[in-house]
Amino acid sequence: MRQHVAGRLAIAIAATALVVMLAGRAAPRVEAQQPPQPTGGPPISSADRVYTADQVSNTVSVINPASNELLGTLPLGNPQPDDVLGALYNREAGVHGLGFSPDGSLLNVVNVTSNSVTIVETATNTIRGTIYLGRAPHEGFFTPDGRQLWVAVRGQRYVSVIEVATLTETRRIPTMDGVAMVTFRPDGRYAFVDSSRLPVVGVIDTQTYEMVTDVSVTSPFSPNILATPDGRDVWLTHKDVGKTTVLDAETFQVKYVLDTGMTTNHVNFVSNATGDFAYVTIGGENAVKVYRRSDPPELVATIPTGSTPHGIWPSGDSSRVYIGLEDNDAVQVIDTTTNQVIATTRIGQSPQALVYVVNAVPSGDGRANLTMQRVGQRVAKYRVTAQDMPFAIAPAPPADAKGSMVVRQLDEVDQLSLMAMDLAPSTTYRITRTDRPDVTIAEFVSGPTGMGRATATASLTR
Repeated sequence: MRQHVAGRLAIAIAATALVVMLAGRAAPRVEAQQPPQPTGGPPISSADRVYTADQVSNTVSVINPASNELLGTLPLGNPQPDDVLGALYNREAGVHGLGFSPDGSLLNVVNVTSNSVTIVETATNTIRGTIYLGRAPHEGFFTPDGRQLWVAVRGQRYVSVIEVATLTETRRIPTMDGVAMVTFRPDGRYAFVDSSRLPVVGVIDTQTYEMVTDVSVTSPFSPNILATPDGRDVWLTHKDVGKTTVLDAETFQVKYVLDTGMTTNHVNFVSNATGDFAYVTIGGENAVKVYRRSDPPELVATIPTGSTPHGIWPSGDSSRVYIGLEDNDAVQVIDTTTNQVIATTRIGQSPQALVYVVNAVPSGDGRANLTMQRVGQRVAKYRVTAQDMPFAIAPAPPADAKGSMVVRQLDEVDQLSLMAMDLAPSTTYRITRTDRPDVTIAEFVSGPTGMGRATATASLTR
């Protein structure tokens, strides 16, 4: 009997010691499933983080979602145009894509111009390492078990597989040309990849590393693809034609093609007490469109936003959706109960991808290694037919022309970017300052279908 009592006492003492020991440690990480969490995820916490990949400032912006405060920017390279393509430049350029490990401890950042992916430890904003890949990688995500990182190498024809433990590329999975992004079915059995050059979605067996089938889709330019949290469907956007495709994740068949709107960018998912929804950023309409994930999907809300919404991700509990505004250099927060924008936070320049990571910083304020590189600079977006621009386009675009000019401050100079459609075909256009019509800022020739693009770096508004 005394032996039994002594044994129970020893167990009790050991358990007490374990409780005391754990009390001094940081809270254990919450699994931050790569696709958004199903209903019942953890509520928003000051340990969570929102990250954006800022392509012009070459930074990762870091936001505390509990306060919507910008904690700072992690500089991966010099901001444009600060000699980012010089012969001696050895930092990153074209900060563009984001993903995170299932436990939220690692962030991967894809740098499209310097052909690399950088691994960041979220708790301290410390760079663990950078892996250099093939030409123009675009987006990468960790496998659901967290052991590998798969990166779509858009400038070539393969997905790069990186072992997380060693940060080494161990294989290349042949795919179609221009592979743009990778998403995994939540069970990890298959990966789905879209293309920016061909109207095809590839399905990869994650056990054999082989593409088992390809699915024809509606256009050759898809920048974004994501599996739903329940594993039933895969949604992908078609930026060039303003559509979104819904695939069956089990049969690999196209279920629906939705007319979502001009410059359809990214898609993500929310589940709450009222149902399951898809939120889609529509850059050409400055809006987020909300679809009930029914059969067929039903448009239930159109939410006005700032200029050119791009990346999008929900909080762990689906109570908020966060969007990066590419041409406002800001993040906006949408309340998913009211579908209204409730907050705006200024960040780095030209945010592309955005992710929300649950329990990214289990302890501390998470400000280590952060700066304010290129935060708060002036940026403005104008319709190409607007009369209030500080520029003139000659000849004047047709009244029904679509498109915009974005003017962004780059320290001592400004950057102008124009993209337009429905211009007069095969026509030479000049862009000048309205107060200096004799000085040409940029000149371009529209294509045979009326498409036009132009970029310039100059003192445009001084």
